[in-house]
Amino acid sequence: MELQDYVTVLRKRWLSILLLTVLAVAGAVAVTLVTTPLYEARAQVFVSVRTGGTTSDLAQGSSFTQRQVKSYTDLATSPRVLIPVVEDLDLSTTPDELARTITADNPLDTVLINITATHEDPQTASDIANATSESLASEVTDLEKPEDGPSPVQISSVRAASAPTEPASPNTKLNLALGLLVGLGMGFGIALLREILDTRVRSEADVRKVSETSVVATIVHDDEAVKDPLLVAANPHSQRSESFRRLRTNLQFLDVTDDLQTMVVTSSLPGEGKSTTAINLAITLADAGSKVLLVDADLRRPAVARYMDLEGTAGLTTVLIGRASLEDVVQPWGNGQLHVLPSGQIPPNPSELLGSRTMADLLAMVSRAYDVVIIDTPPLLPVTDAAILARLTGGAIVVVGAHSIHQNELAQSLGALETVGARVLGLVLNRVPAKSAGSYAYYDYAPLAPAPEGRTSRRMSARTAEKAQEVQAAPLRARTTSNPPFREPDRARTGEVADFFGEPPTTTGSHRWPGAPLGQDAPH
Repeated sequence: MELQDYVTVLRKRWLSILLLTVLAVAGAVAVTLVTTPLYEARAQVFVSVRTGGTTSDLAQGSSFTQRQVKSYTDLATSPRVLIPVVEDLDLSTTPDELARTITADNPLDTVLINITATHEDPQTASDIANATSESLASEVTDLEKPEDGPSPVQISSVRAASAPTEPASPNTKLNLALGLLVGLGMGFGIALLREILDTRVRSEADVRKVSETSVVATIVHDDEAVKDPLLVAANPHSQRSESFRRLRTNLQFLDVTDDLQTMVVTSSLPGEGKSTTAINLAITLADAGSKVLLVDADLRRPAVARYMDLEGTAGLTTVLIGRASLEDVVQPWGNGQLHVLPSGQIPPNPSELLGSRTMADLLAMVSRAYDVVIIDTPPLLPVTDAAILARLTGGAIVVVGAHSIHQNELAQSLGALETVGARVLGLVLNRVPAKSAGSYAYYDYAPLAPAPEGRTSRRMSARTAEKAQEVQAAPLRARTTSNPPFREPDRARTGEVADFFGEPPTTTGSHRWPGAPLGQDAPH
């Protein structure tokens, strides 16, 4: 992982890191409050040797003292030294227990011994330290005393212990600092571990870990899409609508050598937004002037007719079993450039029906009658329908739901297409949070509200203002667009459906605004 990845983890999971840090600091505070305060008192003694006044005697005495002082340090916590301390101070403890509260050390290259005593009572701590230093001096003198003379070793007190005013433990500042460091370390470590173990696809970088297939579009998340899936038609100036237009543009550059007329839109699992992506893409292509056929080939959980408010009882399955012709069940939508073929009734054998020769002939026929044919199919992992149709068409566009699918699942779905020899045209990363989609997602480029009526610019000349008023007062003349019914196929010319678009009707009242819903006439 690079530095940027660590920063991303920190920004993404800062709340959990902060929570663990607060808990660790709170634990340190709790430990500090419940811990009994202990006081430390220190006494210091000096070890010397009685020698003659010559230089040789002094050198020998110094060498002897430095060798022996280590033994005297260990002797300070021995029962021989501590038994008199317990008796003199009348302590309710044993020499061994007392030894655990006393430490003795010898500073490097010195003949000093520091004796430190720890106790809950500061005065008792100082008494124990002083008593131990006195007992040590007495015992060393007895041990080093020869039979016929005084002891050559003398231990003198150079610093008497005094009662401390502040407890040595617990150290509140140290505990808080340790709690903070431990909390930050645990929080970031757990966050990093979760990030490594979390294999959900969240961004294009995660997609690139699975496949080298291009991400042809990133569709930002929009809360309004839940209420109105056809956001391109309901709110054409939203950022999500612009994402579908970007998808439309990128599709033109998928492969300049092939004329991609038919394509499958699918996903790995249900709920990734494949149906809404197919519908909005079809609407976007139709708005650009292409003749588009949207086919609902999800014969298990069809959703196109429900989303687009169309009749769905007759459709693809009705045509495939020969009970109706294509012209009878295809329904126009919007500006007339988009036609929809619903799924029809759900059959008992969807995979066999979609993989039949009749389906292949139907796709060949509609690919010659329309500029683009978009087929909504079931997910890849639960069933094989999408893989079958992807092989019969120009390829598949795989919708990847951000934060809803794992990398291994995406790899399995792409592998299913590769197994049957189907072509993956590109991936569409759907429902990406705006903050993850890039800075452009925050910009709103919707049309500005019109100026109030009668208000003119200060820089507008009188002649220009007069001309503007004439234009506003003139009656609007609606442009007409054709909404032709299906004609009987000209089999003498092509043997298939020759043209789904006839001449514009001349009947008064049948003219519609481009992009207006069916049945809505232009004002006269």
